[in-house]
Amino acid sequence: MSVAGVESPARQAVLDRAAKRDRVLEILARAGRDSVLLTSHTAVSWYLDGSRVGISLAGDPVAAVLVTGDGDHLVTFNNEAARLAAEEVPVGVEIHQVPWYGSLTDVACWYGPGVSPAAEAELAEPLRLARRALLPGELARYGTLCRDTSAVLTDVLTGVTPQTTERRLVAELGGRIVAAGADPLVLLANGASRSGFRHPLPTDTVLGRRAMAVVCARRDGMIANVTRWVRFDASTPDELDAEARIAAVEADIFAATVPGAAVRDILAAIRRSYERHGFGPDQWRLHHQGGPAGYAGRDPRATDAVADAVVANQPFTWNPSGPGVKIEDTVLLEAAGIRPLSMDPRWPVTDVNGLPRPVTLQL
Repeated sequence: MSVAGVESPARQAVLDRAAKRDRVLEILARAGRDSVLLTSHTAVSWYLDGSRVGISLAGDPVAAVLVTGDGDHLVTFNNEAARLAAEEVPVGVEIHQVPWYGSLTDVACWYGPGVSPAAEAELAEPLRLARRALLPGELARYGTLCRDTSAVLTDVLTGVTPQTTERRLVAELGGRIVAAGADPLVLLANGASRSGFRHPLPTDTVLGRRAMAVVCARRDGMIANVTRWVRFDASTPDELDAEARIAAVEADIFAATVPGAAVRDILAAIRRSYERHGFGPDQWRLHHQGGPAGYAGRDPRATDAVADAVVANQPFTWNPSGPGVKIEDTVLLEAAGIRPLSMDPRWPVTDVNGLPRPVTLQL
């Protein structure tokens, strides 16, 4: 039941799932297809409103979903069916089983010859566009995940020392992410001696005088992406200057992220911003710049080929970076503008164009 116009989580989940089904049926009608088989983590988790359909973080889903005009059908292996039925599959989704050695994509075998489904790849773009605007239940869950992820970074980074190793740091981060009910999809760290690497897988190197940590955490199918920095001695003028300039680049990106803008046009604004703020015209080539977020780490990464239009209630993770600097938070585009989601009130911030933005934590 709703209170003052706010639906209960259970009722909101029903409404959200109905809205997603309507979106997919509309895609099928436009494509002239009778059904589609969803097979990726991104699409299946989105359509089932956050169901966990993986076992190995590096593996394919153990379920697929056939969406037809008559209903929704989930197929899984016989050794997974009982758990999925008891804990993951929403009401109203019919469950089919195949042997553990069988095929999830052989629809005629487990469903019958009555449909000719499109492969997910055939409808990849319209399905991606259908995921852009988060529904009310998704917004609530995603906001909580982003706050929890940023809180984990605060908890762990406030306790490290220059002698802490990168592996010890990410071990603490990973343990707390799992304890929060999320999957640690990405855990990165670099100490001062490795600050030139933009995707620093952890080593036994100690942190030294400054360090970066990155967490990408998945819960309810959605992924929060957050980067934070710590420093153990006085900052140098060059470091402070670079940190201020990369924050200015991010502010330019936020200003360009408005409803109706094309993702590739935002990337063009990023190029101009790097040059304007002293990073040179080619800095954008040295690392990806992020893009829309949600049910994929980037959905998709921004490139010149992505013409997707930005919409309200769409999440983003932009990650501008330069030599020894990077800034990254998961944010939501609302009618009033950008709202950072992955912010912990305990972390130090500075105001940049009216938004609180994280700064390096001085320990």
